[in-house]
Amino acid sequence: MTKTIAALAFILSLSFISTPATYAADGEARSKIAWPKPTRSVKPNEKVCRHKFSNGERTVWICEKAQPCCEWEQLNYYVKCGSTVTGCL
Repeated sequence: MTKTIAALAFILSLSFISTPATYAADGEARSKIAWPKPTRSVKPNEKVCRHKFSNGERTVWICEKAQPCCEWEQLNYYVKCGSTVTGCL
């Protein structure tokens, strides 16, 4: 139980260190005016993920087709590609 709590605390502490500005999702672009285009072109077997946050910011990023598109408003509007095994964890 103690190891689980320590591991969870460590993972949560990393979420504050790695901000979206430092570790942007592949092809990520943001805008509050309109849907932006990704910063790179989509390759075969990829998809464009889109999400509009509650502050009006529209975000797009690129993931593999099999990966889920993941976003967390609570983690400073963080977006990423999930895992086919664990989803957005």
